[in-house]
Amino acid sequence: MANDAVKAHTVAIDRIRRRHRSPVPHEGDNGLFSQSWFPICLSNEVAQGQVIGRDFLDGRVVVYRGEDGVARVMSAYCPHVGADLSVGAVIGNRLQCAFHRWEYDAEGWCAKTGVGDPPPPTACLFKFPVIERFGIVWVFNGEQPLWDLFDFDTPDEQLAYTAFYADLYTCDGWIFAANTPDIQHIKAVHGIRFLTDDPHAVVQWEPYGFRMKISARHQHDEAIEWNVGIRGSSTYIQEGTVDGWWLGVFAGFSLPRPGAHRPFMAICVHKGDGSPESERQVQERLEFGKQLLSRTAFEDKPILDNIHYTAGTLTRGDLTLGRYIEMLRKYPRAHPSADFIK
Repeated sequence: MANDAVKAHTVAIDRIRRRHRSPVPHEGDNGLFSQSWFPICLSNEVAQGQVIGRDFLDGRVVVYRGEDGVARVMSAYCPHVGADLSVGAVIGNRLQCAFHRWEYDAEGWCAKTGVGDPPPPTACLFKFPVIERFGIVWVFNGEQPLWDLFDFDTPDEQLAYTAFYADLYTCDGWIFAANTPDIQHIKAVHGIRFLTDDPHAVVQWEPYGFRMKISARHQHDEAIEWNVGIRGSSTYIQEGTVDGWWLGVFAGFSLPRPGAHRPFMAICVHKGDGSPESERQVQERLEFGKQLLSRTAFEDKPILDNIHYTAGTLTRGDLTLGRYIEMLRKYPRAHPSADFIK
């Protein structure tokens, strides 16, 4: 019996060693980051004619909105001598550096210099792909997006929404994303009681993520029929009914620096008919959704702020989690803006 115990312990140690030889890469490992869509700011944080600075990946970017109302995200440092463009100005649809009045057009190219010298042909900013939806500005880490953000079954124009972000978490955003396929976590931390078998068999896998239907009771006994999903390493969708009415969540995990993220969330409900009673109901449902998601994030925060995440000794209850972790191990990673944002 003693020898059997020693052998079992030796096998376990060997599995742990092999597991650590193939971990999930953390953001910034070897100077690379997930090629995913990341929330960068709320739409109402950058008004028309305004520019703001944000930390992103391992450097800094600017978000600005020109006279056309379009939000754009570019590398923050002027290629002339490196001034931070977030202290500059928006001129039409151009971004003007405060130091020497160089101006950059909507594609990131220097259009003019302050003293009238011809713009150097190599003077340009890195322009990120940008999408603005449900009050959140999203930026893709790459020159071209590999995939699109999720769509609800209900068209965007039929939805009312409220957008907000939570406190900063001291772990990579993909760790929060991994909570969704973690069925054991859904039960243990959030008290969700499935009305069917664990949903591993009905998960619909995509090239860069998955969707999963949940029929359950939430911790306060709310009846939920949800279709949830993760795409990439940083985007989340949830849509379905709570006690019979439709609720949508359009969320993502920012990447201000390696080892940290901030959850951004848009709560969506069906628009009312314009009557005072209907509008009151819309606002009540938006507030309910916000409280529900805030409660969920609050329950996760102390765990994720102190986690040393690794794919350890998984069980049969971790079937979906294990497959998502394997996807993350192989997920495309790059850093094309590295020479611009640092």
